[in-house]
Amino acid sequence: MKPIFITGTGTGVGKTLIAAIVTEALEADYWKPVQAGFKQGTDSLWIEQMVSNKKTVIHPEVYKFTMAASPHIASGAEQKKIALKDIISHLPKTKKHLIIEGAGGLMVPLNKKEFVINLIKKLKARVIIVSKNELGSINHSLLTAMVLKKEKINVAGWIFTGEYLHYENEIAHWSGYPVIASVKHLDEISKETIKAEAAKLKVNLEKFL
Repeated sequence: MKPIFITGTGTGVGKTLIAAIVTEALEADYWKPVQAGFKQGTDSLWIEQMVSNKKTVIHPEVYKFTMAASPHIASGAEQKKIALKDIISHLPKTKKHLIIEGAGGLMVPLNKKEFVINLIKKLKARVIIVSKNELGSINHSLLTAMVLKKEKINVAGWIFTGEYLHYENEIAHWSGYPVIASVKHLDEISKETIKAEAAKLKVNLEKFL
């Protein structure tokens, strides 16, 4: 079973929220190998607090840095270089789906030579792209899709967040990747709302995976 890698078109597009919903929908395991910045708590801890099912296992980070910055900067501040081989060697063994959350977008540097997309390729993961409906999202989304196609990455499709001008169908058409789901703005984010969104997403998600 291929791991499922959740990437975003940038920072702040709702990647962790979608990771929680997908994890809950599939009763999958969750892993964020690189965490940069955890003053407000790690993404792994937040996922653990938001998931209701009893089957999900939250696997520990391989790298965890204090500074909220690009991983190559955060790791440099702590004088600890990120090595992809170390991440690969810690790939969790599970019979369930494994949801892997990246840091930011595809071209976020992990070290001086390698980026998040290099990690995706080494993991041989399927990708779900998270795009937020906001000004500039068409450009960011299509650039992301262009890189994925150039690198011949296996893409399951898009999950969109928020509401702006409803670009989803145009982005899907131009990119050639299907829309898996659209998660509208949630007034409250809680275990209950995550569970409700997961229930709506489950059938469609299984169809695309």
